[in-house]
Amino acid sequence: MALSVAKCPSSSAAARLAPDHSPPRWSTLLRPFPRTVLAGSVAVPSSKNWNLGVACKQEVGTVAASSPKEAPSKNVEIGGLLGLSSEEYRDVIGPNSSEREPTVSITVVGASGDLAKKKIFPALFALYYEDCLPKHFTIFGYARSKMTDAELRTMVSKTLTCRIDKRENCNEKMEQFLQRCFYHSGQYESEENFADLDKELKEHEGGRLSNRLFYLSIPPNIFIDVVKSASKSASSKNGWTRVIVEKPFGRDSESSAALTRGLKQYLDEDQIFRIDHYLGKELVENLSILRFSNLVFEPLWSRQYIRNVQLIFSEDFGTEGRGGYFDNYGIIRDIMQNHLLQILALFAMETPVSLDAEDIRNEKVKVLRSMKPLQLENVVIGQYRSHTKGGVAYPGYTDDKTVPKGSLTPTFAAAALFIDNARWDGVPFLMKAGKALETRRTEIRVQFRHVPGNLYKRSFGTDLDRATNELVIRVQPDEAIYLKINNKIPGLGMRLDRSNLNLLYASRYSKEIPDAYERLLLDAIEGERRLFIRSDELDAAWELFTPLLKELEEKKIAPELYPYGSCGPAGAHYLAANYNVRWGDTASDA
Repeated sequence: MALSVAKCPSSSAAARLAPDHSPPRWSTLLRPFPRTVLAGSVAVPSSKNWNLGVACKQEVGTVAASSPKEAPSKNVEIGGLLGLSSEEYRDVIGPNSSEREPTVSITVVGASGDLAKKKIFPALFALYYEDCLPKHFTIFGYARSKMTDAELRTMVSKTLTCRIDKRENCNEKMEQFLQRCFYHSGQYESEENFADLDKELKEHEGGRLSNRLFYLSIPPNIFIDVVKSASKSASSKNGWTRVIVEKPFGRDSESSAALTRGLKQYLDEDQIFRIDHYLGKELVENLSILRFSNLVFEPLWSRQYIRNVQLIFSEDFGTEGRGGYFDNYGIIRDIMQNHLLQILALFAMETPVSLDAEDIRNEKVKVLRSMKPLQLENVVIGQYRSHTKGGVAYPGYTDDKTVPKGSLTPTFAAAALFIDNARWDGVPFLMKAGKALETRRTEIRVQFRHVPGNLYKRSFGTDLDRATNELVIRVQPDEAIYLKINNKIPGLGMRLDRSNLNLLYASRYSKEIPDAYERLLLDAIEGERRLFIRSDELDAAWELFTPLLKELEEKKIAPELYPYGSCGPAGAHYLAANYNVRWGDTASDA
């Protein structure tokens, strides 16, 4: 068997080389045996002590999953396999070894929707282009709309781009990819329609070991109908079946728990992949690497040196016709309870035992459960109003025809959160999220404490905040990590300046950063769960925000109005000032 080196830089490579419950890539070690044996028939020892130096191209989806509903395999130890007779060997791999060769069938449920067209299909094509999908794979679109295979391919082709590598045969790869795409029309609650889908999937799987991934790109109110039908009529009989679920995961603790109970009637927890695409962003994944692999940062990562942490999300556009959907959730549910809170948990967690998914998620849950209840006095909400700027009139939130008149749904929120543990006691974690603001950005800002007895404080005058070191992790756009430091301006005098030690990704790395959906789809296919949300994480997140949301809605608290294109309501600045903090994104040298 020739050694095949991976072209694909899998996002979860670090986790696969570090301690993991998945079998190691034995293809570099067991040359005499077919890959199919390694894929589905051999139970190998734990990889906890392995750190293989050779990167081998893996047939994605061949790793036996841990879920009871996933692929059964014969439990044959490596030592036993080496001593098998030819007859015993055939018994292990089956009379026709090609039948054990795996295939992955990816069904995008809700294929005619915007998310599928703009994100999921382009991400799957990018993975195909980079040779990250297995040799045998099929993609099916499933929706209620009537459509032929050709019409699906035409629809999908409009959103595929050759942005990955314009120098190579992208158009040819695009055509090859589209030939793997098919369409099946059916009702979401129909077991009969999913049984018909199952027949089509089997035709394309050709008797191979079948692994199936369902991506639910649909409203949450029909999640359970689809999962019930797919589980009963279209799940794999000899491989794994996994389901990716898009947010929102409910509106509060009660609805989220009901959704989880409904999903678990038909799926095990290990089969459910709750996706938060922000966890797939390059700079979010780099967060733990920055902290745990750089000695200069880890000793400073506590209340002794950090004065406050800011998690900032801003968009420079409003709901733009999506107000009807947004009005049912608001900015707290849409951004703070999931995206920003997940980033906070990753930032603040203790060092996990390993890079295993469960070890990391255990530490995140500890952070969420250690958080103090959110108090109304530590929250500011706002809503953008119409504003004219540069001769252009921008509409207010309630000017959107899809938004109910007099809506009190916040389009902006700021909150001060606290973690009640030894590492973070007393450190304010300030969250801010809003639409129709001055700029578009997502960033983490870590403001360190003032230098005790600073010898140069006279050079900064009375504003000691100017002398404060600040670490900024810019998630988007223009991904970067920079550290603000104080230095002397060249010359005979003693004049100080504040400068940035800057890692700007576009300057440092020529390769384009993959879209978050590419990383998360690949991880789901490979069974890597680090970047997906476990049910107890979800419960802890809702337990933190549900009391606040109920209080805001029951008391009908009116949001503070702010002009479209401004830096948000003034109340957010007063909230920060209560803790002697300034928002870092509003500074002149941000």
